[in-house]
Amino acid sequence: MLILVVEDDPSVARFLVRGLSEEGHQVDVCTDGTDALKQATLVPYEAIVLDWSLPSLDGLSVLRQWRVQGLLTPVLVLTARSGVPTTVLALDAGADDYMSKPFSFEELLARLRALTRRSTLPQADLSKVHIGSAVLDLRTRSLSHNEQVYELSGREFALLDFLLQQRGEVLSRARILDRVWGVAHDPFTNVVDVYIRYLRKKLDSVDTQDSVIETVRGRGYRLRKDDQ
Repeated sequence: MLILVVEDDPSVARFLVRGLSEEGHQVDVCTDGTDALKQATLVPYEAIVLDWSLPSLDGLSVLRQWRVQGLLTPVLVLTARSGVPTTVLALDAGADDYMSKPFSFEELLARLRALTRRSTLPQADLSKVHIGSAVLDLRTRSLSHNEQVYELSGREFALLDFLLQQRGEVLSRARILDRVWGVAHDPFTNVVDVYIRYLRKKLDSVDTQDSVIETVRGRGYRLRKDDQ
């Protein structure tokens, strides 16, 4: 892949360039937000790794401008921040995924592969994903179903996006809680189940016994693979 790394920390940038190059990817580097804003529009990158904290123009400001300009390249945001507000801000700015520093390089590679798999869809379908009889618009973060359009909240979109990335895989409540809410463990919360219900109301018909989001007893939830 041709990848743009936007990172102002020299040690992190070298680490990413070395690792990605060893995996056979071609890598360009920008250390400044203003330069990155321009660079991404000059070259057809297949993925971008974008640091949040950058000189001259922060990463989320860069990302917002890219999306306004119509740039659809998958973007993975790196940040030293954590927690729900960070997740929501990154996703609302147009991030396709995010990782907190320090991070596992193997996980970063896996996430980049997942992001670029989506971009291999035909161009007309890049911004839209079919989920059962519903259609998710990735650019507007809205869900169309039964002639209705639902605006998804930041957390609803983050949850649905995570289910899509791991389509067919059973995801435990703890794993979802950690990824979407930034909470490692909380045995007293039912927030995951609540938001699954929110999504089911928008994804399914009246009868939710055959939901596109399956409950796997004692294990968690899974987005049905046969709905691709």
